[in-house]
Amino acid sequence: MNTVRLTTAQALVRFLANQYSERDGQEQRLIPGVWGIFGHGNVAGIGQALLQAATTGEAALPYYLARNEQGMVHASVAYAKMRDRLATFACTASTGPGSTNMITGAALATTNRLPVLLLPSDMFATRAADPVLQQLEDTRGGDVTVNDAFRAVSKYFDRISRPEQLIPAALAAMRVLTDPVETGAVTLALPQDVQAEAHDWPVSFFRRRVWHVGRPVPEPSAVERAAALLRTARKPLMVAGGGTVYSGAETALRAFAEATGIPVADTHAGKGAVPWDHPYAVGGIGSTGSYAANELAKDADVVLGIGTRYSDFTTASHTVFGNPDVTFVNLNVSRLDAVKHSAEPLVADARLGIQALAGALDGWEVEESYRRHTRELIARTREIEKQCFAADRNTGELPAQTQILGALNDVLDDRAVVINAAGSMPGDLQQLWRARDPKAYHVEYAYSCMGYEVAAGVGAKMADPTREVVVLVGDGSYLMMAQEIVTMVSEGLKVIVVLVQNHGFASIGSLSESLGSQRFGTKYRYRNGDSGHLDGDRLPVDLAANASSLGADVLHATTVDEFRTAMEKAKAADRTTVVHVETDLYGPNPPGHGWWDVPVSQTSALESTQAAYDTYAAHKHTQRHYL
Repeated sequence: MNTVRLTTAQALVRFLANQYSERDGQEQRLIPGVWGIFGHGNVAGIGQALLQAATTGEAALPYYLARNEQGMVHASVAYAKMRDRLATFACTASTGPGSTNMITGAALATTNRLPVLLLPSDMFATRAADPVLQQLEDTRGGDVTVNDAFRAVSKYFDRISRPEQLIPAALAAMRVLTDPVETGAVTLALPQDVQAEAHDWPVSFFRRRVWHVGRPVPEPSAVERAAALLRTARKPLMVAGGGTVYSGAETALRAFAEATGIPVADTHAGKGAVPWDHPYAVGGIGSTGSYAANELAKDADVVLGIGTRYSDFTTASHTVFGNPDVTFVNLNVSRLDAVKHSAEPLVADARLGIQALAGALDGWEVEESYRRHTRELIARTREIEKQCFAADRNTGELPAQTQILGALNDVLDDRAVVINAAGSMPGDLQQLWRARDPKAYHVEYAYSCMGYEVAAGVGAKMADPTREVVVLVGDGSYLMMAQEIVTMVSEGLKVIVVLVQNHGFASIGSLSESLGSQRFGTKYRYRNGDSGHLDGDRLPVDLAANASSLGADVLHATTVDEFRTAMEKAKAADRTTVVHVETDLYGPNPPGHGWWDVPVSQTSALESTQAAYDTYAAHKHTQRHYL
């Protein structure tokens, strides 16, 4: 057997450089590069290996410097999302806090079912120098380290305590990364001494490997059962989720909707699968869904879920589907999702499943009266959207956030990517964003992680440099993690960051008020000496100056017209530009058509909480399991 002597880290780098994914005959690098921040846990291991590979040309695995370990995971996940889960990055971090900083990113990846390879450094496998700097000593066992915290948020976890263990672990890692059912965060914990330890590796370990990402074919009998149920429907509704986009099923879905007349609602991950102005596109569904989608869901007798995991926001906490006899057909590559809500499961690739259903339902369509009803609901929804964008929408001196979104809709082309994750914006966007392209709407709403946005802008731009990438971020998320603006600048990436500042947590403030908690603790204010609360004067925070200090160009806007002008300048720029605009903390936001189950105190001395509980109890009464 031919062997080559390398350290564990050198072997891993060489292995990763030779991994490819393939689907429908299209091959691409599975791991096109490595994000990292070096410290004593990885500088002499993975760091040395990446330097050697770049210097000698033995492996093409570029290194990218991040400014925060959580941020580099977010960038990798955003890249994977843009590439339909067929490519992602590896992330290396130092021992201790550098590695545990990646845990939130790991949870986000796994919750969203998006691949990322994490390489946290670990303590000495030999334990020769225990306890070393940043080591957690656990009285329950000597083999416990902080990296064990990754187990709960990873789809695959292994600790490489001996060099030869890398071979089965690395192959298993690639298997999970390329499995559309199992994918998520994959963690290979690397003790710092093992990274630098030499071993004689089989040369065949480093051969070029192509991981074929298949399209599971629907079982014919399952197609017939699903089609039979759909044929009974008089008021059917489709819900398009992220699986629709990742499988490239957009064309098939549109054709199916046109042939059958079944309207299509979408989740955050599925928005854009059908263009917003398609005759059968009824918009977002659920807690922050559109009028049309939620009205149709209320009476739907058969719901066809395609590539959706039915989160609580999609189902409005199990209240949006109001028909007592509603039944579900779930087309999903994962059986876990296919059987939800006691559905008739169709376990298959979304595109192949839609095509199979189209064949089985050839000639069947909804009644014309239902098509007409759908058109009427869409027309009413458009009127609601216009009201949200209207010039007189704001109630204060500052523009409403909805007006800014309206202007942004107007100035961006169909291929521009809008990124968001948390706060009041996802709810506003689900109702108001007009996506025609399946990659144009990039809202992370499975983990809804504050701080995702700026880092995700890096990954999205790297995944497709031909698109305009617009990071839409509130001051709350910006303050969580803005430092990857430095990475945008250092890598020469042109990204537009729209920084909407309202001096508080608008989303949680509104939620707090609706739950009877009076916006307590949700504003950026000085502590009031009289009340003891954070309700004093506004803090003198200058986020625009902060963005400028990170290397970005900054434009200011105080009105909607000024914002439009600033956006045109930002589009014409050739480097990262931040457009700063202040909006009204109190909205108004789009009207609510759904409900979200957030418990209210059952007993309280506050009248506001007592009133909120009465409202909560009324909604709770409509909640049910779909059995």
